[in-house]
Amino acid sequence: MSLSTAIAAKNPFLKKELIMAKIDKTPQEVIKQSLLFASYTTFGFCFLILLFLMKENPSILYILLIIVPVMFIGMYKFNMLKIKARILKRRKEIDRDVLFAGRYLLVKLNSGQPLINALVDASKSYGVANKYFKEIVKEIELGKPLENALEDESNNSPSHKFKKILFQISNALKIGIDVTEFLEATLNEIAQEQLIEINRYGKKLNSLTLFYMLFAIVMPSLGLTIIVIVLSMSGSNIDTNFFVSLLFLIVVIQVIFLSVYKSIRPNINI
Repeated sequence: MSLSTAIAAKNPFLKKELIMAKIDKTPQEVIKQSLLFASYTTFGFCFLILLFLMKENPSILYILLIIVPVMFIGMYKFNMLKIKARILKRRKEIDRDVLFAGRYLLVKLNSGQPLINALVDASKSYGVANKYFKEIVKEIELGKPLENALEDESNNSPSHKFKKILFQISNALKIGIDVTEFLEATLNEIAQEQLIEINRYGKKLNSLTLFYMLFAIVMPSLGLTIIVIVLSMSGSNIDTNFFVSLLFLIVVIQVIFLSVYKSIRPNINI
C-alpha cells in the first residue's frame, strides 16, 4: 500500500470534499500532489539554508533536522487547505444568488412549466447560480432520474441554503405533492435568515465604526499632536523617520479595519 493510499484511508471525508469542491481527482491523486509539493518546497528551503549559512554556522544542520519534518507537514497541510478554500468560494458564490435563483425557479413553476423545463431555463438564466443548475441538468441528460439528481446535488452542495432548496424539491417529488408550496416556504425562510444577517451586520457595523473613529482617527490625530508638543518642549529632535513610521502605522490600522469591514459583510446580493 502506497503512502497516499494509506493517508486517504484515514481521511474518509476527503472524497466528499473533492466532490463539493468540484475537483475531478481521486483522493490518492490529491494527496500525492500535496506530498510532492511539500517535498519540493522543503527541499528547496533546506538547500537555500545550507547554501548560504552552512559555512558560517555548521550547527545549522542539526537545526534542520527539527525544521524539516515540521515544514514538510506544514506545507502538506497548506496545500490541502486549497480544497477547503475552493469549497468556501463555491459556497459564497451560491449563497450570494441563491434567493434570486430560487425565486426564478418558483416563477417558472407557477407559470405552469414542468420542473425539468424550469431547471433547464434556470440553468440558462443570468447570475452565478445558473452553473449549479447546469450541473443538475447535465446529470439528468446523462440518464440519472430527476429525484436522484436533485438528491445527489443536495448532498454534495457546499451551500446549506441551496442544499435546503434542493432537498425540499426532492422531498416534494418523492411524496408526490405540489413542489411550489415547499419551494415558496423554503425561500421565505431563507429570506428571513438573510434579513436577520443584515440586522446583525448593522449592529456590528455601529460598534465597529465607533472603534474605527477612536483608534483610526481620533487617537492618531490627537496622539500626534501631543507627541509633537511633548518632544518639542523637551528639546528632542523629530526626524523624518519618525513621521514615516507613524504614517506606516496609520496605514496598517486602516488596512486592518477595511479587512474587518469586508469580512463581516453578509454574503448577500442585494
